[in-house]
Amino acid sequence: MTATSSSLRFSGCFVTLLIWGCTSMVCLVDEKLTAQPTIDATHGDIPLPLSFACGTNSHSCMEYCSICQDYFDVPRMMCLHNLLQKLCIPKFNNAMTSMKSTNWCTWGNVSNYYSTLSLCTEEISDCLMIPWPNPLVEQTFVDIHSRFFKECPSEELSDPPPVIVMALVITPICLIPLMVSLVVLKTKNGDGSS
Repeated sequence: MTATSSSLRFSGCFVTLLIWGCTSMVCLVDEKLTAQPTIDATHGDIPLPLSFACGTNSHSCMEYCSICQDYFDVPRMMCLHNLLQKLCIPKFNNAMTSMKSTNWCTWGNVSNYYSTLSLCTEEISDCLMIPWPNPLVEQTFVDIHSRFFKECPSEELSDPPPVIVMALVITPICLIPLMVSLVVLKTKNGDGSS
């Protein structure tokens, strides 16, 4: 056994041990021993245990987490759905309906509301420790686009006018015989230096 193969075995064992240690069910959060949430096999979702770990210690995160725990008592994705329906989407809907529908297609008019909605969904997802973006947030934006922006014209690329296309096609076609004739003339004279 060489030193290289033994070091590879040691590295492999170390990596396996590291992965096992990082995925174990107990971790130290805020210097208290708490159990990490487990995956619910029936719903594929993370249920909320009695004292689940919240994303950050910010005031708003603690509020979101306590709302989920005290009022909804459902898995995290369902709580995210409920919070988006109660907090983020109504603000966006109210802002959009307060504008004329002809202004919906101008990005300068809606970018602030759109960014606020995006930040709201990201903040709540982070607080509930749900990766962002996620399918629920994506579906929320698809629904918003189908409701508010489906009539907006898209800026598709179109072909240039036929005159421009002909000029761009004809120019290289005409230049090729000219270049070939110049090469032939230069080689016939035997003067390759100039």
